[in-house]
Amino acid sequence: MDDEPDTTIGARGVAAPDDFAVVIDARGAVMVWSAGAGRLLGYEPEEVTGRPAADLLAAELPYAMRHHVAAREPWTSDLALRNRDGDRVTVQLRGTPLVDADGGTHWIVTPAAVTYASGPTDAGTAELWDLTLAQFPLPVAVYDSEARFVTCNQVMSQAMGLTPEEMRGQTLWEIYPTPPLDEIDRLQHQVVRTGEMIFREEQPFRASGEVRDHAWSLFLSPLKDRAGAVLGLSALVIDITEQYWARRRLAVLNDAGVRIGSTLDVTRTAEELAEVAVTGFADFATVDLLESVVQGHEPQPIPPATPVVCRRTAQRSVFAGCPESVVAVGDTDVWPPGSPPAQVLITGRGSHYSAGDPLLRAWSTASPARAESMSRFKTHSVMMVPLSARGVTLGVMHLVRHRTADPFVQDDLTLAEEIAARAAVSIDNARRYTREHRTALTLQRSLLPERLTGAEAVDLAHRYLPAGSGDEIGGDWFDVIALSGGRVALVVGDVVGHGVHASATMGRLRTAVRTLADADFTPDELLTRLDDLVIRLDREEGPDTRGQAEGAVGEVGATCLYAVYDPVTGRCDLARAGHPPPVLVSSDGTVQVLDLPAGPPLGLGGLPFEAARIEMGEGSLLALYTNGLIETPDRDIDVGLDLLCEALRRPAAELEETCDEVLRRVLPEPPADDIVLLLARTSTLGADQVHTWQLPMDPAAVAGARKVAGEQLDAWGLAELEFATELIVSELVTNAIRYGHDPVQLRLIRADALICEVSDGSSTAPHLRRARIFDEGGRGLLLVAQVAERWGSRQTSVGKTIWAEQPLPDERARERDSRPSVSA
Repeated sequence: MDDEPDTTIGARGVAAPDDFAVVIDARGAVMVWSAGAGRLLGYEPEEVTGRPAADLLAAELPYAMRHHVAAREPWTSDLALRNRDGDRVTVQLRGTPLVDADGGTHWIVTPAAVTYASGPTDAGTAELWDLTLAQFPLPVAVYDSEARFVTCNQVMSQAMGLTPEEMRGQTLWEIYPTPPLDEIDRLQHQVVRTGEMIFREEQPFRASGEVRDHAWSLFLSPLKDRAGAVLGLSALVIDITEQYWARRRLAVLNDAGVRIGSTLDVTRTAEELAEVAVTGFADFATVDLLESVVQGHEPQPIPPATPVVCRRTAQRSVFAGCPESVVAVGDTDVWPPGSPPAQVLITGRGSHYSAGDPLLRAWSTASPARAESMSRFKTHSVMMVPLSARGVTLGVMHLVRHRTADPFVQDDLTLAEEIAARAAVSIDNARRYTREHRTALTLQRSLLPERLTGAEAVDLAHRYLPAGSGDEIGGDWFDVIALSGGRVALVVGDVVGHGVHASATMGRLRTAVRTLADADFTPDELLTRLDDLVIRLDREEGPDTRGQAEGAVGEVGATCLYAVYDPVTGRCDLARAGHPPPVLVSSDGTVQVLDLPAGPPLGLGGLPFEAARIEMGEGSLLALYTNGLIETPDRDIDVGLDLLCEALRRPAAELEETCDEVLRRVLPEPPADDIVLLLARTSTLGADQVHTWQLPMDPAAVAGARKVAGEQLDAWGLAELEFATELIVSELVTNAIRYGHDPVQLRLIRADALICEVSDGSSTAPHLRRARIFDEGGRGLLLVAQVAERWGSRQTSVGKTIWAEQPLPDERARERDSRPSVSA
């Protein structure tokens, strides 16, 4: 015995709801699901449409019914259906076949008492047929062979807003000359001409007798006699507004999932949200975010009694230019405590309002511009939805309807909240990325030189381009370091990997290079010591530390090119550690890729580095760069080098223009890696700017050294520096003669500063010490340090050089002028 609940409708299952109607397409899927069907079985339209109709059956179809279905004949039968609760419902239904233009059969399923496919056979049947047509719950109309109106039922008359007598004898376009009825009128003429049924779904529009827009499924079927001649047509209209909006809501959600969050940019994500909202169900939409969110910071809770300040991040309208807006994109708006948007932001709950709502009216009238806009565009419905993610509200989305006649309802609010929730997660992700990326870029920028100065040795220009829009900041770096004797060091390097870890490693290496450069190591010796540092860093961090660092690679590794240019000799010493070779443009226009010993990348250890020396005349151009400029996954490195050489073949007078030309012709689109380009145009010091004297190993030579130094300062017009310079010369020459070896040499250089150098044949480095009261010596270097702006020593091939620098008089004057005045 079957214990399953069974409900039989009526004595023989004939008392189905009057507005029960289901349309099944040729594939057996539900196309239309009426409200009566929903009440009977408990399913909403969106739960059924598109699904196989067989899923609703609780038992197999009766044999006779299957025979009629196969023969495409009308049928009437008791059917066992399954409602939403799983109970079986037995109901007597009738199926009417409609053959479409492609030969497929659609079925209209209605209560068994409703028939319209078979004509009357006697007076009693004709009366029943007339009653059926008049009382049919769906709009039905009949037209003659010229597609002129004959009659309709009461529901159709109400929808059209006219009586049958007022419409009789007219075509549909003559009855109601408004789109889309012109297209339906054309289709009706096509049906009576071809004798083929047409099915069509119409977008929402408002018939003359309706008070709101409706979407319709339209069945236009030819009426034929027994010989097959077309006598007219019938028009059956089924209201599918609920199904239409259900599909539309699903389409909007799908559109939101596809379009929102395509980038990690807060503003672009807000724009995508506004675009989806206007495309889907609003006439005007704005996205206002808290200022902290726009800046990438963590939003803080807002006290209920505090005005809320938000920034208009995006807005869209059905009208070009968003004329409804009273706040421009990028401007801030202040919401008073208790106002609708402030409440939505603080409570995190959305709401919708009609134009007459007191709360909305008070908020709008507080701003004359907003009140004027709502009046001008006849705004009748407003909805405000919070943008909440991870328990924090980031802003508010405003939705407005003025052109769409229907007001916002609860279903619209539910849809908007779901879209807003998805968008809020994307906005919060973008906010978090903005914060992290800004932090990383700040770190990286702080580790790079703010400005470059090559003194009188070189003119400089550079470009630094991080790759991509993500957080893939890298470890490329460059530097220009002023050395003693007017020389300058040019450095370009690249740490393996990307992210904060690579930038931090880059900063450590750059600091190390500066420290080693101050010790005046030769390029090959400097790279050797830098290689040792990279190995130590790798050992200190270990695989566990690297694994925890975002963007870390398997090991600490880097490449580097280090060059030292001497404007006195016009020579440049270079060494590279696995770095691309520099390009030299000679003063005569010759371009060559310097064939330097490659050297291993930093971090391998145990392999030597080799330096090379080149002659660089006045006006030569040296180009240093990282591999991101010339190397791409789809371009051979030799091709990139050829493009770089060609771009440098005729350099512009201004190095900045040359940088732009190189990037225009060589830069890959988009860059696959960070790019550094450093251009240096050399200058040499004239013979009148450098003077050298050889000194004997005799204490009496100190006086002569002071004398020639003073005479040279007079010749240069630097008498103001004579006392300090003679003191420096005296102390340095005395130390060289007393503690050093032959040969002793004095050199004065007038560049951007006055440089005094004393060289001797001893490699023993001097050191500054504090002399005791009764010591006879030990104060020489202390005096030099007090008089000079900076001093130091460097090793040479035959010994050492001690040097001291003083600013020129015009530099001293500028320093004095830049100091703030102090009044008594």
